[in-house]
Amino acid sequence: LGDDVARSLGVNILRVRLLSGAVVVVLAGAAVAAAGPIGFVGLAVPHIARAMAGADYRWIQAYAVLLGPILLLAADILGRVILVSGELQVGIITALLGAPVLIMLARRRKLVSA
Repeated sequence: LGDDVARSLGVNILRVRLLSGAVVVVLAGAAVAAAGPIGFVGLAVPHIARAMAGADYRWIQAYAVLLGPILLLAADILGRVILVSGELQVGIITALLGAPVLIMLARRRKLVSA
């Protein structure tokens, strides 16, 4: 409704914004703590699925459902194979694989918008 309406209803806007931001940070932190830092899987998989399936969203979703676990499992296996004495966390492997994908997507988007 906007700041003016909220003020007229007696809402402390600064307090609500700070509290909302704190809640978002805590929830995001809890999600990362529970699932691990594997966000690059969510970044890369839809683009890989789109490259495989074309523009049909039914197939994009089907490929994404299959490719997500496959990519994560491949990263986990790679992390276990790289170090003989231990293992690398899957988040490190997905970040190493996902960072080039992020750069590629940013460059492609920059070229498309130019």
